[in-house]
Amino acid sequence: MVRGAAGRRGWRSAAAPPDRGGRRLGRRRRDRRPPRLRGRIALPGKRCRLRRGHARAGGRRLPDHVAGGSAVTDRRGVVWRPDGDPRTLAPFCERAESAGVDEVWLWEDCFLHGGIAQTAVALMSTRSLVVGIGVLPAPLRSVVATALEVATLATLFPGRVQVGIGHGVQDWMRQSGVAVASPLTLLREYVTALRALLAGQTLSVAGAYVRLDGVRLDRIPDVAVPVLIGGTGPKTLALAGAIADGVLLDCQHTAASVRAALEHVARGGADRDLDAFRRVMYLACAPSSSDVRSRLVEEAQRWHVTPETDFGVGGSAEAIRDGAAAYRAAGIDTVVFQPIGTDPDPLEFIESLQRR
Repeated sequence: MVRGAAGRRGWRSAAAPPDRGGRRLGRRRRDRRPPRLRGRIALPGKRCRLRRGHARAGGRRLPDHVAGGSAVTDRRGVVWRPDGDPRTLAPFCERAESAGVDEVWLWEDCFLHGGIAQTAVALMSTRSLVVGIGVLPAPLRSVVATALEVATLATLFPGRVQVGIGHGVQDWMRQSGVAVASPLTLLREYVTALRALLAGQTLSVAGAYVRLDGVRLDRIPDVAVPVLIGGTGPKTLALAGAIADGVLLDCQHTAASVRAALEHVARGGADRDLDAFRRVMYLACAPSSSDVRSRLVEEAQRWHVTPETDFGVGGSAEAIRDGAAAYRAAGIDTVVFQPIGTDPDPLEFIESLQRR
């Protein structure tokens, strides 16, 4: 459950003389830049070739899974829940990759495991798996800190990183001493600044919450990093359509409510080209379960989802496939299966899906 949702260029010479403002002026040393990613990229179940004319964002390549624009459909992911034992994260991701899963998504809940650290483990444990952080609560860390961390990961693992930003659970934000008067204003300023920093822009802004004075990251990833917004309210969904690279919906949806949510997104993005816009959803899943419907109904009741009978997927391979198809038909391009229950076995979950 996305409970946290509604949860960097070359080197400057150290010897360069400072300018009158105290900043150093040295030229960036391009000889230390990592080589561009060339040739074939092995994504699970797909083969892609980088070539002239490949889609670009701000002069940088788009990740292969979004470069196709409106052709981005039928991607499959799995959720790593933050209440799992972090020592099993690496084998979970290895198993997911070998099973042909396209993406692993994870997030941070207070006060469990950090989302960025988990993402580093997931990326280092696999060769081509795309990893989504979704979501990071905007109030918990400065936008510059987030930009630095995400840019580092995306430089080391080009085309394999995507990040979702959300409001954070407000009770937790108050408990942590970082709650703000207008979460929507913070989210707008934060996501706008994060996308600009990851694109290599120099930012001087004086917003209500984000205040930057000539900030520019020294190293920008060669492959653009999609920045999504995770949330549930109409204003947050419209904001995703207006300023983000995608939207992340939690599993508290039926196929019918997904359509309504994406209508808010579309209204927010009415003045934009949304061909490459990502529509990702966590979908509650109970595979290999003899009491699948009762388990899904119980989970729906816990999250106050109605009608309960339309919540989640589970059971046989055909039932899971048909259930997920309804969400794709509603407009979702990436279905991310999320295990339910109080103590799920993540490795068993992957094995169950693989048998599907």
